[in-house]
Amino acid sequence: MVFNSSIRFVDARLMIDDLPVDAIARELETPVYVYSLKRVRKNYRRVKGAFEPIGARIHYSAKANSNGAILRALIEEGAGIDAVSGGEIARALQAGAAAQDIVFAGVGKTVAEIASAVELGIGWFNVENELELQYINDAAASVGAEKVQVALRFNPEVSANTHPHLATGHGSAKFGLSAGAIGDALEQPERYPCLSICGIHVHIGSQLGDSAATVQAIARTKQLIEPYPEIHTINLGGGLPVAYRHDQTIPTLENLVSEVAPHLHGYQVLLEPGRAIVADAGILVATVLYVKEQAGKIFYVVDASMAELIRPALYGAQHEIIPLVQSDDERVVAQVVGPVCESADVLAQDREMTRLKVGDQVAIMTAGAYGMAMASNYNSRMRPAEVVVAADGDSWSVSRRRESIQDLMRFEN
Repeated sequence: MVFNSSIRFVDARLMIDDLPVDAIARELETPVYVYSLKRVRKNYRRVKGAFEPIGARIHYSAKANSNGAILRALIEEGAGIDAVSGGEIARALQAGAAAQDIVFAGVGKTVAEIASAVELGIGWFNVENELELQYINDAAASVGAEKVQVALRFNPEVSANTHPHLATGHGSAKFGLSAGAIGDALEQPERYPCLSICGIHVHIGSQLGDSAATVQAIARTKQLIEPYPEIHTINLGGGLPVAYRHDQTIPTLENLVSEVAPHLHGYQVLLEPGRAIVADAGILVATVLYVKEQAGKIFYVVDASMAELIRPALYGAQHEIIPLVQSDDERVVAQVVGPVCESADVLAQDREMTRLKVGDQVAIMTAGAYGMAMASNYNSRMRPAEVVVAADGDSWSVSRRRESIQDLMRFEN
């Protein structure tokens, strides 16, 4: 199973740091997300330490998980924040981030979001459209802002070794600017007198299976910016992989650093990891509602669904699913499904696992990234509570309460 120093079995009970998960679940309605702040902090330090040889500045990608307690913990650790919307910027500031430590990325920033970010003094803009440069320049001019730091996102036309939905650096992706568009912008800086175009951003995708495409993208980036000494920063984005399956092998951070370091001498390096910091720090706890057998298959209907965790339906992603209390019961091949009225609401298909009964509780593992962040109210389901286990490992609190029926309808006439 995919365990770590914070989430593992002790005397047959699944623990999150020093606390048994079943004890937490007894006090709350399931489904519920539970995160280890100790693991979040440890993962951040691991990433920061691995990239220390190239002096990389770490900006946590808030889209992976924007829970306020997690943001506060990482900001306390010294992380900057990578935000892709005005909402994420607001969350980061609320959690204590300094505006200059926030990178504002995203392929479709609105004029209003840009104006607000400029006025706030956001540290970097990762730009993906030529017109966006004009919008930022105009916003800066209107408030008398000094030079706004801009990194141009380069689409290097490199296909990453990852799921097609997670690849962002190939030519047909919506992300980034072509080499020609970047060259045009750098050749005419006088068009943007309020901007300092001094960085290049090159993010080719998530869950990268190896470093080959990253090295290729860096090589193409350096070739592009070689005539422009004003480009002193290379932002590599994120993409650091995590293991979702017990049999999955992923490249080590140290191997990635050793591969890319020779190509980054002389540049300030920014990194925007999200998944690698929070994925294995979180679980989604669910309860078995029904057990049925039909067409020769066993179905466990649980109270978690694609509304709470969409990754299996969206990507065909696999999350290990384990009971909160180990037993010697026989193992069977089963389907773990949710209650949402969609055939795609399947959390595990033909999975070998311990035989379960109604009322048993399970943990859906490695759910700290792109779980609650992508949760919805589909089928008018109420989004679950989020619990954080404190960095001391022996206390927990509700960071975000479960939504109520009133919450579902509060904005309706």
